[in-house]
Amino acid sequence: MNSTGHTLVLARIESLVSTVNALITQKFGFFYILTGIFVFAAALVIAFSKYGAIRLGTAAKPKYSSLKWGAMIFTSTMAADILYWSLIEWIYYYGANPFGAAALSPSEKLRLAAAYPLFHWGPVPWSFYILPAAAYAYMFFVKGRRRQSLSEACRPVLGKAVDRFWGKLIDGFAIAGLIGGTATTFTLATPLISAALSKITGAVPGKELTVIILLCTGAVFTGAVLAGMRAIAKLALVCITLFSLLAVYVLAAGPTVFIIESGISGIGYMLQNLITMASWTDPLRTSGDGALGFPQSWTIFYWAYWIAWFVATPFFIAKISEGRTIRQMILGAFAFGITGTYCSFIIFGNFGLYQEVSGAIDVTGLMAAGVSAEEIIITILARLPLGNAVLFLLAITMIAFYASTFDAITLVVSQFRKPDGLSGDGGSRRKRIFWAAIFIILPIVLIWAESTLAVLKALSILAALPLAVIMLIIIIGFIKELRHQHKM
Repeated sequence: MNSTGHTLVLARIESLVSTVNALITQKFGFFYILTGIFVFAAALVIAFSKYGAIRLGTAAKPKYSSLKWGAMIFTSTMAADILYWSLIEWIYYYGANPFGAAALSPSEKLRLAAAYPLFHWGPVPWSFYILPAAAYAYMFFVKGRRRQSLSEACRPVLGKAVDRFWGKLIDGFAIAGLIGGTATTFTLATPLISAALSKITGAVPGKELTVIILLCTGAVFTGAVLAGMRAIAKLALVCITLFSLLAVYVLAAGPTVFIIESGISGIGYMLQNLITMASWTDPLRTSGDGALGFPQSWTIFYWAYWIAWFVATPFFIAKISEGRTIRQMILGAFAFGITGTYCSFIIFGNFGLYQEVSGAIDVTGLMAAGVSAEEIIITILARLPLGNAVLFLLAITMIAFYASTFDAITLVVSQFRKPDGLSGDGGSRRKRIFWAAIFIILPIVLIWAESTLAVLKALSILAALPLAVIMLIIIIGFIKELRHQHKM
């Protein structure tokens, strides 16, 4: 097929994906919104209820210290994506109209740009990881069911049906959703690493360099996952160290007071309006461009983005949480996850926001002119002293985060559906290498196909729809077991 035919095929695929995505978002977007409200509320209720005192297992004390445990929780999630979106997400919201207001003052624009990223990466989406993780840990360490799969977690509701067709269907959706979510993650943020290294070294930027970086990252996380949990724990601490160095430097070298004050204002606005932001569906579609309003374009995408990852990440969190109570696990995971996430968005996001409001860089103008997200980020970070050193540290930190995240999920998925999914350091070496390769190959395909942000968002939303239903079944089953088995 010649390049023209190839381009036409890709265009048709993108058009089909976008059409199906628009249909789901328009007709079922409210389902994602309701799922977020329910899961977050259920996590808090269970944590503070009598069931929160239930200990996960018989261990006298947790296997991992709080620092190691918290570091692994933060770095096993979308940590590299957290860095990427911290640097760029505010741009999409600055000047946006989330609630369809007639006009926004400069202070309102600033407040919304600082607050909405904290909402989209805050307590509601984190509950998509944390509550299923508590359900899995309860399944493993209290009920003694050792098979590591979503179908097994659905057993309290579906019964023996999980041993037949329905169980296989659930696990099939799980694998498809996980591959879609991980592919979106790598495809979105890896070009930033490529752009940073290109800027430093003078290498020609492009798909070839991005693919080389993906392969190197894959080699790092494959090596870690083959070495087992001890290597994963050490890599998590390395990630936290690199991240802390980068964050402290930007905070100290940037407009420190502006960053801190904008962060405080953003948190305050987000908490004050949490219920409104979590339930806003914009029925009249007055807050966006065209048929989709702001919540359809962003909030629903993010909820789907996180849900697509609930297939593996919560299993990893569950496996490292033996010895803690349900309350300690839920509240501790919220504390570590949200603290790390908010540090990233407050420091890196508000540094970029300052460049816009101070007039140093017309960031929104660059975006409107079609300049790529990674080029804009490089331009923003160039405002820092020792800009190349910062870019190098950013690239190394993102590679380390990717490696830490993907070694955790590779460890989990290589044991998927095994009768004893908690034994050892993962499945066979061959399985771990196979899944590590899968998590690298698909992003390479998407990068080579030059998939757009709109297509990647659509893939996440499509993958997450059946997974959201499965998540609700798992949570309902968890609540059912708690009520039946622990009548106090």
